[in-house]
Amino acid sequence: MKIFGVRHSIAFLLALSAWAAHAAPQRIVSLLPSLTESVCELGACSRLVGVDRYSNWPASVQQLPRVGGGIDPNIEAIVALKPDLVLMAESTRAAERLQALGLKVLMLEPKTHEQVQVVMAKVGEALGLAPAKAEQVWRNVDAGVSAAAASLPEHARGIRVYFEVNRAPYAAGESSFIGQTLKRLGVGNVVPAELGPFPKLNPEFVVRANPDLIMVGQRNVQGMTERPGWQRLRAVREQRICIFNSDDEDAIVRPGPRMAEGARLLAQCILKHSNATPSSRGGAL
Repeated sequence: MKIFGVRHSIAFLLALSAWAAHAAPQRIVSLLPSLTESVCELGACSRLVGVDRYSNWPASVQQLPRVGGGIDPNIEAIVALKPDLVLMAESTRAAERLQALGLKVLMLEPKTHEQVQVVMAKVGEALGLAPAKAEQVWRNVDAGVSAAAASLPEHARGIRVYFEVNRAPYAAGESSFIGQTLKRLGVGNVVPAELGPFPKLNPEFVVRANPDLIMVGQRNVQGMTERPGWQRLRAVREQRICIFNSDDEDAIVRPGPRMAEGARLLAQCILKHSNATPSSRGGAL
């Protein structure tokens, strides 16, 4: 009887394991680059069958079918891939339509360090992974940001920074994940938290703030210094502008597993211009 019971117990456990493996999604479409990168960092890149037009890391995802963007996903193309899970941003309007077509949708859109940690855990859970996997990924990210902060000398701290994420212009405020990284690096942000994570600014706001250092991606730098009054900015006059190439910019502006790399790139920029004398307040043109 004991042998019979053990055999049945083993059979039950094997069946349960097989069911769990079957239940975990094996065909995933991701419509947000940071979610694509999170899936891959969690070791499930092979389960991706389609991605948005902007997902480009790691290199292997560049060979996958493109199904539009988060704002304008190609519903027909997504359905044709027969996914058992679609990952997308909370701001995407296509969720209801995809759900109406019988697809499982998970909407996630991190904007802070804390939310990145939570999203990593939720993606890991959706993939059927043990919680320890997502926890380890986050610990590595957090340790990398701390290492970037530790690499900066004391005299680099206190520099006031303006980070432009889009030429509208939209900026990274103190409450955004980029703003949180800058704070951990020990520098000031001229865009206060009360304006929101990524506020659209009047260019005159930056003129009044008069940052010591400007950070911007190559995609968005065109015409920046030609805005009214910007030639008088301290950072422009003293050529204290870091222009990140597209690959580096992606690592910085995506709230996901490459945040440690983004922190390292920001720290390099700050170190390069660490001879700047931090201004105590803006407006002194």
